[in-house]
Amino acid sequence: MHKGLKRALSALLIALALYSLLGFLILPGIALRIANQQLAQYATLPATLARLQLNPFSLELSLWGLRIGEPGQEQLAFEQLHGNLQLDSLWSGALHLAEVELDRPRVEVLFDQQGTLNLSQLLALPKAPADAVEPARSEPLAVRIDRIALNGGQLEFRDLRPSEPVEFRYEALDLELHHLSTLPGVSAEMSLVASGPQGGRIDWQGQLSLAPISSSGSLKISDARLQSFWPYVRDALPLVLDQGLLSLSTDYQLDLADGTQLQLHNAQATLAPFAIETPEGRPLARLASLEIAETSLNLAKQQVLIGKVRSQQLEAWAAREADGQLDWLKLLSKPDGEQAPAPATAPRQPWQVILSDVQLRDYQVHLADRMPRQEVALDLGPLNLDLQQFDSLGTSPFTLRLDTGLGKQGQFKAVGQVQLNPTTASLQVTSRDIDLRLAQAYLSPFMHIELRSGRLASDLAVELAGTAPLRLGVSGNAQLNQVHSLDTIKERDFVRWQQLNLDGIDYQHGERLSIDRVRLDKPYARLIVNEDLSTNINDLLIPQSPPESPEPATPPTPAGQPLAIHIGEVTLNDGSANFADFSLTPNFATAIQQLNGRIGTLDNRSATPASVAIAGKVDRYAPVSIKGSLNPFDPLASLDIATQFRQVELTTLTPYSGKFAGYRIRKGRLNLDLHYRISNGQLNADNKVVVEQLQLGEKVDSPSAVDLPIRLAVALLKDSEGKISIELPVKGDLNNPEFSVMPIVWKSLRNLVLRAVQAPFKFIAGLVGGGADMDLSQVPFAAGSAELDASAQSTLDALAKALQARPALRLEVEGTSAQPLDGPPLAERRLQRELQNTYYKILQRRGEPVPSEASELQVPEDEVAALFEGIYRARLKQQPPAEWAELEGEQRLAQLREAVLRSWQQSKMLQRQLAQARAAAIKDYLVDRGGLAGERVYLLDVSLGQRAEGDRVASPLHLDSQ
Repeated sequence: MHKGLKRALSALLIALALYSLLGFLILPGIALRIANQQLAQYATLPATLARLQLNPFSLELSLWGLRIGEPGQEQLAFEQLHGNLQLDSLWSGALHLAEVELDRPRVEVLFDQQGTLNLSQLLALPKAPADAVEPARSEPLAVRIDRIALNGGQLEFRDLRPSEPVEFRYEALDLELHHLSTLPGVSAEMSLVASGPQGGRIDWQGQLSLAPISSSGSLKISDARLQSFWPYVRDALPLVLDQGLLSLSTDYQLDLADGTQLQLHNAQATLAPFAIETPEGRPLARLASLEIAETSLNLAKQQVLIGKVRSQQLEAWAAREADGQLDWLKLLSKPDGEQAPAPATAPRQPWQVILSDVQLRDYQVHLADRMPRQEVALDLGPLNLDLQQFDSLGTSPFTLRLDTGLGKQGQFKAVGQVQLNPTTASLQVTSRDIDLRLAQAYLSPFMHIELRSGRLASDLAVELAGTAPLRLGVSGNAQLNQVHSLDTIKERDFVRWQQLNLDGIDYQHGERLSIDRVRLDKPYARLIVNEDLSTNINDLLIPQSPPESPEPATPPTPAGQPLAIHIGEVTLNDGSANFADFSLTPNFATAIQQLNGRIGTLDNRSATPASVAIAGKVDRYAPVSIKGSLNPFDPLASLDIATQFRQVELTTLTPYSGKFAGYRIRKGRLNLDLHYRISNGQLNADNKVVVEQLQLGEKVDSPSAVDLPIRLAVALLKDSEGKISIELPVKGDLNNPEFSVMPIVWKSLRNLVLRAVQAPFKFIAGLVGGGADMDLSQVPFAAGSAELDASAQSTLDALAKALQARPALRLEVEGTSAQPLDGPPLAERRLQRELQNTYYKILQRRGEPVPSEASELQVPEDEVAALFEGIYRARLKQQPPAEWAELEGEQRLAQLREAVLRSWQQSKMLQRQLAQARAAAIKDYLVDRGGLAGERVYLLDVSLGQRAEGDRVASPLHLDSQ
């Protein structure tokens, strides 16, 4: 071999040996010692590199056993790092690595309570000099790596900043990159798989470009436990996570060349299960599953498109607290109740979220209102909600379908289109069996009423055309069924009905309310008058305290056009009512049943009155009818109502008769005809009262009773058929605030009774056509006579006829004599009888024949003087005065006659006998000629006095009831 060649070959072999020695032994040893020295100098924790190996021929470098941290608690470590440099790096202009492989790396990421990252504290690097010049920016080093692999990596994360540390681990982390390069336009293939002992597997595949930075691919996270990250949420919101498992996957595109361009496609997320509660352990929400699919996101357009949302079995709780705040809002607000002020920034384009298809199934929502004294609880569910084409910008309508249970039996449905901006809606709303007892807690502070039952049902079309101003339209039908309210003071029914139907509802907010037909089945109401004349309605109202600091009064806004109200028809079926008056003794109570009828069209913008036809019964047997027409919106303009009561048992009115008349009612029936007509405020009313077979019972002590002889009034008013017929017309101007109907009716009735009892004979004279000058209250007699002349007989004939028409009356005859008129003729007749009787006795003693009666004798003139002497001594019980002895015979006889007549003129016995004879004559005539029963004519004790009218003496008559 040529010597030069040998030397060259030897030199090459020596160089190769030296190169091998340097590469395999010397350089790795030096590099390992320098590396450990640097670690010891700059590392803040124990740090070592176990071994370093270099293959100078294949340019492969391997590092083993890097450990930074206490033994067993290393914060950064790996078993092996292997790299393979390619020779073409010398001429290709780029650092070319065939492979970089990292085995079993372990990293501990720790944030302490001050937010310091442990990795940033592992090395204490020297600070740059203050006068150091910052190097100019240069192009990044050109690097090409054919393959990067990370095998069996471990990542442990701990964050001590939250009140509860955040910790999670990944014990199997594998990463692989192919063809990674810093050269522009080159994309690397990437795959990442990570899993931990608590779930949360990550699968990441795609492309990655470093110049510019961009990436695309797919990311999938499976069974991530939200419990690990929840302390971040809990420190912001006091919500305790009980369960939470999240899975999501998406295709993505990320480009940082010109800002941040991020797009997600085919994104899917599943949350199942999920449950949160308050710190006190009260549940807030529990979700069985939530699935979001077919979702895309465009960060540049700030747009999220969600294709499908499927959710099952959410159970949630919400409440309004006693202070009026929602518990969710209180939980989500800051502890001091104040929100941090938002930084002043320019208005940004809002994000757009579009939900194509949302289906929520079998939700349960538990609502509570603790603001009323009695807590209100309402359960919604099962609740099903469908949304299609929902746009958060609200510029296009979306489809809504809500179907939920309400309470134990209620159902609520709403189907239609809704738009947010502007706010519009077109919905079909259906409700069934909505329990109205939910309103009890809100009613109790104002009224002593208990809603025992009540159900709402409706089929409505709701049209919302705008909110400013509100343009709302509602049409359809509604029902209120089985409404039953209880007076909690008396523990009695107050108002109830079986069914209230509102058919053909058409409501336009602020414009009109139209109802085609109102049907009320089996309504009932109770009205009670208390002892103090207040009513049960007054008792039911709870007085409200005035506000402590009333707001200053604001001027009222001008009233607009009144709401147009139109009701096509109101029908009443089998209604009833109870009325009681406890101000009376005994208490009064009556019932109205079987009320049926119809009220015609009611329209507050039409002058046409509505027809009325209602019939019912009082206490089951007495018919009642109401017929006519009225305009309830302007009753003073037009009203024509006729009301009839038939065969009402008056015994039910005993409390009223006892209070106002002072007598109970033993028997009787009432027929009442009321006809009220109003035209332009002018009232023209007819009140006709017919009382049949009225019998008063025992007397009742009442301070309110009228001071009138009621029994006499009844007898005066009752005809031969036992009826009392009264007509009480009323007229007046209802526009006059001082005009009141009932006081006028009562006054008219009282005046009628007063006139009857104060002038009963004038009253009964009218029954026989007697004029105002006919006086049936007395019978005139000639002086000293008990004979009935033609005038007296005419008076008694009329009186007998009137008494025949009033069989309940009885006549009391008071025989009367007046001494000034009756005395002289009575004395003359008595003297004549005494002369005849004395002479009759003388003839009998003489034995001379006499007639059968002394009145048949004619006393001779020559016997008169002697007879007068005896009569004077017998009548006056004394001797004639002595001075009369000197008088002549005629003079003495005149004195004796005058003395005897004067004595008999003063005789009360003669006057009593005359008065009795006159009374007997009146009774005899009425019984014998007038046809009255003898028991109806009573003879009173006679009266003796000075009463006389001209040359006649009148015997007064009196009326009384039987």
